[in-house]
Amino acid sequence: MGQLIAFRAVQGLGGSGLYSLSMIIMPEVTPDRAKKHIAAAVGLVMVVAGVGGPVLGGVLTQYTSWRWVFWINGPIGGVSLLVFLLAWPNKKHLPSLERRAWKDVDFVGAFLLIASAVLIVFPFQNATQATSWTSALFLAPLFAGLLSLALLFLWQPFLAARRARHKQGTGTGTGTGSSSNGGEAPRDIGFALPPVLLGNRAYVATALQTMLTGFPYLLCVYAFPVRFQVVYGRTALQAGLMLLPMLGAAAAGTVLAGAVNTTTTTFFETLMASCALMLLGCGLETTAGSGAEVEAKVLGFLVFVGLGFGLGAAAGTMSAGAEAPVWEHASAQGIVAQVRILGGSLGIAASSAILGARTQSDMPPEALAHLASDPSALDPGQWAAIRTTYTEALREMMIVCCAVLALAMVCTLGLYRRDRVSMEEMYQQRYREEAERRRAAVDVEAPQKLMGMGSSHSV
Repeated sequence: MGQLIAFRAVQGLGGSGLYSLSMIIMPEVTPDRAKKHIAAAVGLVMVVAGVGGPVLGGVLTQYTSWRWVFWINGPIGGVSLLVFLLAWPNKKHLPSLERRAWKDVDFVGAFLLIASAVLIVFPFQNATQATSWTSALFLAPLFAGLLSLALLFLWQPFLAARRARHKQGTGTGTGTGSSSNGGEAPRDIGFALPPVLLGNRAYVATALQTMLTGFPYLLCVYAFPVRFQVVYGRTALQAGLMLLPMLGAAAAGTVLAGAVNTTTTTFFETLMASCALMLLGCGLETTAGSGAEVEAKVLGFLVFVGLGFGLGAAAGTMSAGAEAPVWEHASAQGIVAQVRILGGSLGIAASSAILGARTQSDMPPEALAHLASDPSALDPGQWAAIRTTYTEALREMMIVCCAVLALAMVCTLGLYRRDRVSMEEMYQQRYREEAERRRAAVDVEAPQKLMGMGSSHSV
């Protein structure tokens, strides 16, 4: 078990990098005219991977060995690497980007960001008993995570103020003046949470909506296959296949989001519709019964969840790219990608906590023991109690999801704009801002270089 946990951590480290970098690279290397298609492609990949994973996992565990769940990553990763190397464009077709040194990375902010995310999710993942909510194992990491988050939001303004003082010391304000560090150009710090993004109301609303809609989507991807197996008595493969209606709807949603935002930006309407559809689906799922027969309505209601998530995944990616300055594109897309997974992780943790609390309080200990070790030993009465417990747990999960999605709708209001502009106009505005920023940087560096040359000659 120790090896499994350690190697899964290594796998997660690599997987998170691939997930974030793909979101960053694709918009950067894509022409403006095709960015709407890339956003739809990104959303499509996410929904196919999210729902296709349980299907493939069910196939592998039913017909081979559970070890193939891990071995399959070898050939898939090899083919992906080969395609990446063959398809990477020539250097002349790549955008002009500025390189940053390692010393410009905000390591403190990155550490606080990771610590807060991990420590906040961890206690909910382990809160499987009603008494554990007040235990030190739950409260200590939760408070530590909230403290890390508070320190992060205090650290970012402090770092921004220090950078502003550094610029003033190098004469940035006038293009001349003395430098306190020997004529070195002011450092362009790569903030973990860039202030220019935190100050953009539309971007913050996009990030919050992305995180909050990730919560119910991944909760559904996790919780419903469990229900299909326990309540309906289906195999792992059948449980995965029963998610395909949600997958198809999510794929349609990504395409639809790209189509409706082709000319005039309708991010507010698209993301609001995303929340509303997911809220509708989760609300209707509270009517699921505890019978052993498959209810068609349960699968049908998941279509609303999938369609809403597909709309939000594509529109959120497009909105983040359009709202962020060019020099912060990588951070903007990386943050949106990570908060989606953070929201999903919280959703899965909430699902585990609710189901764990329900099974511990409502199910007889012997039934719980047989369910884990030998389900065939359960009698009809015990099966009825188990199905009722799992159904009540699902109803609680869906109520929580509805509350989260209602909050997501409130956050989406931050995207509302009375004046509409096209995607092309938004991109042109960002390019003008980048051109002005680079001209200002050249105006600052040129006098400093001349002063440095003069000092060396005088010596």
